[in-house]
Amino acid sequence: MAARNTARKRAFQILFEGDQRDADVLTVLADWVRLSRNDSRQPPVSEYTMQLVEGYADHAGRIDELIAQYSVGWTLDRMPVVDRNILRLGAYELIWVDETPDAVVLDEMVQLAKEFSTDESPSFVNGLLGRLKDLKPSLRRDEA
Repeated sequence: MAARNTARKRAFQILFEGDQRDADVLTVLADWVRLSRNDSRQPPVSEYTMQLVEGYADHAGRIDELIAQYSVGWTLDRMPVVDRNILRLGAYELIWVDETPDAVVLDEMVQLAKEFSTDESPSFVNGLLGRLKDLKPSLRRDEA
């Protein structure tokens, strides 16, 4: 599963870069793919990384609505940029990627928060994604 772990980390980095640059994540993804093909020092962008970024892009508006609705005490724009993008990635994989067990998604996103964010972030990420996990059946129904 190390390959999936790396794919999630790269997808997070692409979402983060898009947020920081105020750029479309699909444009950032294309930049990463192009760079990896033209520079042997850059690791390739895996199929799963592409699936995660493209999937997030397909549901970005709904994902941001859900994060804003269920994050207690935080508006999306006040949220730390790292946390916001970990939550975006986690919400996409949790709600729309059926082949990944929910517990794996939560664990992986908490690990990203531990690696890249503040001491409080892992519990924040775990709590919000746990809430979305519990609501998952109704969230999918709401979108249909």
